Amino acid sequence: MKILYAPILLLFVILSLLFLLRVLLFKTGLIYITKKWWRSIEDCFHVYQFFKVPEFNENMQTNHLYRKVSIYLSSIASIEDSDFINLFTGKKTHDIVLHLDPNQVVDDYFIGTRVSWINEEKNDTNRCRTFVLKIRRADKRKILRPYLQHIHITSDELEQKKKDVKLYINIDSHEQSRQWRSVPFKHPSTFDTIAMESDLKNKLKSDLESFLKAKHYYHRLGRAWKRSYLLYGPSGTGKSSFVAAIANFLGYDVYDIDLSRVLDDSDMKMLLLQTTSKSVILIEDLDRFLMDKSAKVSLSGILNFMDGVLNACCADERIMVYTMNCKEHVDPAVLRPGRIDVHIHFPLCDFSAFKTLANNYLGVKDHKLFPQVEEFFQTGASLSPAEIGELMIANRNSPSRALKSVITALQTDGDGRGSLNIRRQWTDNSSRKSTEDSGEQSGFFSKEGVNAMKDIRKLKFHSHGAVRCFTLISGNGA
Repeated sequence: MKILYAPILLLFVILSLLFLLRVLLFKTGLIYITKKWWRSIEDCFHVYQFFKVPEFNENMQTNHLYRKVSIYLSSIASIEDSDFINLFTGKKTHDIVLHLDPNQVVDDYFIGTRVSWINEEKNDTNRCRTFVLKIRRADKRKILRPYLQHIHITSDELEQKKKDVKLYINIDSHEQSRQWRSVPFKHPSTFDTIAMESDLKNKLKSDLESFLKAKHYYHRLGRAWKRSYLLYGPSGTGKSSFVAAIANFLGYDVYDIDLSRVLDDSDMKMLLLQTTSKSVILIEDLDRFLMDKSAKVSLSGILNFMDGVLNACCADERIMVYTMNCKEHVDPAVLRPGRIDVHIHFPLCDFSAFKTLANNYLGVKDHKLFPQVEEFFQTGASLSPAEIGELMIANRNSPSRALKSVITALQTDGDGRGSLNIRRQWTDNSSRKSTEDSGEQSGFFSKEGVNAMKDIRKLKFHSHGAVRCFTLISGNGA
């Protein structure tokens, strides 16, 4: 019995000592000291190479790699293990950003290899800051270039996610050397909030996502990496809200060009030169401008802006959007493939879009008055999404009253709406017919004739050469 008792007692003592050692190491922080000692011993058996990433180059110009490394290091989890870390508030609410303190070290792991970064800062008059990459010489050829490429890609993705989208508007160039002035872009419209057929919405989102991945494909074809959309339809049908949804979906800045402020064709080119990649370039009411005989920018200037040599050189990674009320009388040269890739029609509201608006504005998915509303739509009465939205906002505390006001407006078919006095503006007499018949004439690309469709809620997709013509069922009020 004593023979069995002795080994059990010994095992118990060993386990107790191991437990006490574990508590001593982890509770007192000795584990970190032990790790540092072990790393110092390990470093004695390896040869290291150091790569400096200074904040400025020899010409005192900003080194963009320094900024990318700073963004990358702030995102890795191991930065929390550094002895000294600076905490800053981020741009978003409750967002905390971590930055490495001067002369501190942070470790990173890539393809199973450990590398170290040192935030070196000299206390001289220039306050020169440098990140120093410490890497084993034996691992340099294997991971150096892939690791730096990984930093580039990761920092770009992080910047895009945290980027504040801006709206740029052009100002009179003779007043300022810079032709753009920006404000934060806070438009709340998204693809989830716009009233659009889900099938069409998915097609458009897929088209945008495909564009984002097509850089090498476009360049292989010798084409500028850009995509151009024409949004056309009556006022208040959601064209501007759709542009905002694109910008929010992609995280792109918006450059809104006011053609009345452009001095001449040369000024138009300068505006394009001063735009940046990852942006939406917007020209609204292009049809009205083209019909204005007193315009300072010529048709040739517009055509070159849309698809000229400068456009091919400076329009990479841009979405070009043009809006019109009607495209029937626009010069076919403006609408040709290459200048316009996708045509999207924004007609007046139908019952399907009305239900989406009722859900968005009133939180109502079904109501006893819905059949009555549907009956009016089936008889050919229609309103724009902006008109319906205005009626719902005015009566948002009572869904029944809001729906009754819509029914009253549909009874008069958009005319004489009391205090709201909402009236539609048409560009020609055939516009109403286009909402009842989604196979309307599509300007330059539909002169061959298109069969009428009895159900306007059915998605119509035409393919004419390189141009894709979508029929958008409805949209939010713009």
